[in-house]
Amino acid sequence: MRSRCVSFATILLVAVSVGGCAMFETGQTKLQAVKTVGIISAVGGELSFATAGLTGLNGNASQSFPIAAWGLDDLIVQQATTALNGRFQVQPVSYNRAAFAAVKDSPVTPVNLVRGDPFKKLVQTEVSPQGLDAYIVITKAKSNFGRGAGKIEGIGFVTYRTVLASYNQIHALYEIRVFDGKTFDVIEKRSAPALDDAVEIRLPGPTRQVDDSYSPGRGEPVRNENLHRAITDLIVRSLSTTLSDMHLADAR
Repeated sequence: MRSRCVSFATILLVAVSVGGCAMFETGQTKLQAVKTVGIISAVGGELSFATAGLTGLNGNASQSFPIAAWGLDDLIVQQATTALNGRFQVQPVSYNRAAFAAVKDSPVTPVNLVRGDPFKKLVQTEVSPQGLDAYIVITKAKSNFGRGAGKIEGIGFVTYRTVLASYNQIHALYEIRVFDGKTFDVIEKRSAPALDDAVEIRLPGPTRQVDDSYSPGRGEPVRNENLHRAITDLIVRSLSTTLSDMHLADAR
């Protein structure tokens, strides 16, 4: 009986491994046929400001500030275009940025598995021109923070306070999808990875510990150049790595 169970486990492991390799090869094969791409970014329109403690995020103290004047999405498109130009013909596209930024549910939630990926529908209806080989969509990602059930997403600043400790972290959480320009199926998908910066609470994405001079609570956040530069640095450093990991750009 034991040997039969071991054999079944072995077969299952091999099947999963083969399936994973097949998915990877399929994505890479599809990317090889891509010549023209359009880049869509809807990450940097607003900045969240939250406080947290031992029980997690304090939802009542969370705020949101407009930071579109920083031009982070234009920066992302520019940086991605530079990184991809050696391999693809990057063509400018117009799109409804607000519609992409408004998507709150993850496409892998049960309701979206039934009704379809909302980003897929937006690429079909809110992007011009149609007919490119692929569309690269860069949007906000979500993550749990600390021990609580609260989530943070996109661009933000979190102040963590307990009786014995107090510190601040900024984050720039985003994910990249590559959509087939004909079928609008997802060819590749990846979240921006964590950087090597030392932080108290490790997040699955770019984050950095900062002092109080970066706090959005000091005047108007959009005028805080320390905060602006730090967020920009997180995006620039992580974007090239993420595109390289997705085999969209050469490693640096």
